[in-house]
Order: sequence, then structure tokens, then C-alpha cells
Amino acid sequence: MTLAEMNEAKAEIESARKRTVDLLARAEPAELDAAWQALADKPVAQPMRGPETGLVMVRGRMGGGGAPFNLGEVTVTRATIRLASGTVGHAQALGTDREKARLSAIFDALWQEPTSRPFVEQALLTPIAARIADADRRKADETAATRVDFFTMVRGDD
Repeated sequence: MTLAEMNEAKAEIESARKRTVDLLARAEPAELDAAWQALADKPVAQPMRGPETGLVMVRGRMGGGGAPFNLGEVTVTRATIRLASGTVGHAQALGTDREKARLSAIFDALWQEPTSRPFVEQALLTPIAARIADADRRKADETAATRVDFFTMVRGDD
């Protein structure tokens, strides 16, 4: 394997991991709990950090391209766990739900292990992605219903 192929493979794994962490952060507690209950062999997860709750400063930009400014603080809960296999999982989620952060970190670690990745994808990530896509589609439909198309009529030879 060449260096370029190794870098490409590493970039693909990082992209997939980012997708996983993003979906876990947007998961509903009930979705995480249902996947945990469906897990046949529940792993032993040693807490390394947290779950702990704190504040994070949110920054914004006017129009998406203006100078950044501090918008305000939001509550975030994070957790880091280590499975018995040594795999480390991390999670961050808006709000104060410590169990959600702990379960998300466990599922992050399970996703990193090739033997349990298919379960995490099928039982948890695919339904979360479908729920998010459905909500986005509904919001787009609601927004489209209120759109007004303006047109200009030319009168005469001005």
C-alpha cells in the first residue's frame, strides 16, 4: 500500500468516525437506551472522564462570513470511557443528560471495533440518520409551502 493510499484510507476512516460522533450527539436518549437493551453482550466500560457537565461558548458570524462574535454559552455534557479491549470512546452532547453522554461514548467505542461496528450501524446509526433526514425533509416541505416567487414584468420600452 502506497503512502497516498494509506492517507486516503485514514481520511475515509476519520470521515466515518466524524459521522458516527455527529449522529451519536444528535441521538435521542430513547434510541440509545433501545440499542443498549438490544445489545446481547454488554461491554464493561470503565469511565476515564465524566460524564461531566459544563459550559461552552458558542460563536457566530453575521451572514456566515462576517467577523466572529460570542453568541452565548450552552450546556454540554461529555464522557470518555475505555472498554475492556482498550478501545476508547468519546462523546459530547448538548444539555445535561449524563446517561446519554455515557452511552454515546460506549457506542463510539463499539463502532471503532470491527466486530461490533455492524450492530452499531444497523441498530443505532442508520435509524438516527433516517430520523434526522425525515425531520429535515419535513422542515424543507413546510418552508417550501411558505415560499413566494416574485417576478418582474417589463412594461413598455423604458
